[in-house]
Amino acid sequence: MFIATFIAAGRLKEEDIQHACELLRFNGQVPTAKWLEEGTACDIFYDGDPDFDGAVSRNDGVAAGHMWLDDMFQGYDIVIQPAEGREKKLLVADMDSTMITVECIDELADYAGIKAQIAEVTERAMRGELDFGAALDARVALLKDLEESAIDRCLAERVKLMPGAKTLVRTMKARGATTILVSGGFTRFAEPVGAEIGFDRVIANVLEIGQARLTGTVTKPIVDSATKETTLLGALAELGLPAEASMAVGDGANDLAMIRQAGLGVAYHAKPIVAAAAGARIDHGDLTALLYAQGIARSEWIDG
Repeated sequence: MFIATFIAAGRLKEEDIQHACELLRFNGQVPTAKWLEEGTACDIFYDGDPDFDGAVSRNDGVAAGHMWLDDMFQGYDIVIQPAEGREKKLLVADMDSTMITVECIDELADYAGIKAQIAEVTERAMRGELDFGAALDARVALLKDLEESAIDRCLAERVKLMPGAKTLVRTMKARGATTILVSGGFTRFAEPVGAEIGFDRVIANVLEIGQARLTGTVTKPIVDSATKETTLLGALAELGLPAEASMAVGDGANDLAMIRQAGLGVAYHAKPIVAAAAGARIDHGDLTALLYAQGIARSEWIDG
């Protein structure tokens, strides 16, 4: 049994749900639709081809099915997964451009007057065009001698939580899940962000400070793609959970390893390399879409 969850950032049309069910019936299946939130999110349960596309021969996996659905049902996020075990007991999440709306290093660079220069490198690293560790070292080196006080100013003035972040984490925790924020960014941002959202654990890089100024270095080893993957696998082992019980969410290339390991790997408003590889994509909605994807109705959320 599979579930296709249709999620609208605006209004989910009932006729589109009916059309999707008709397509499944045409393919010899017996779909059942169940609204999670009238006009916003709906589950369609069905047996058979998980790519939702029995009428067309495809052999390139989940991405092909999503491309086909995206073309037919534009403007919705559609998450396809097995029905069994859809509610997760472990969430491992990226921070920058995932749990918050900005890339902290880019915003911090603005206080040094070099945002454009650093943001270009950040974008290339997140697209997977550069080695993450080397790119981080190079960007941090450019911040040498920036006053430490700029960090707190940046946190207060620039860092905003992604819509739905608190609701996602607090609802999952209330239902017994463990939540971990693991960031290639910096503890000076990740720790207060993690505390505000409600994460159980926070892992991030340490910016080194000397005489109230940035030294242009970070403590080694760097928190990178391998760290994120290891964090996910380690938490599964610690909690005695199968991979299927986990969810990982991120937007950049350094999130790919953990996204591939998770039971539900989610590309959130992500770079193309991540969107193409993830089992699920959220391109339109906010982070509460991940609650609908787990079958958690709006009435059961813990609002942030």
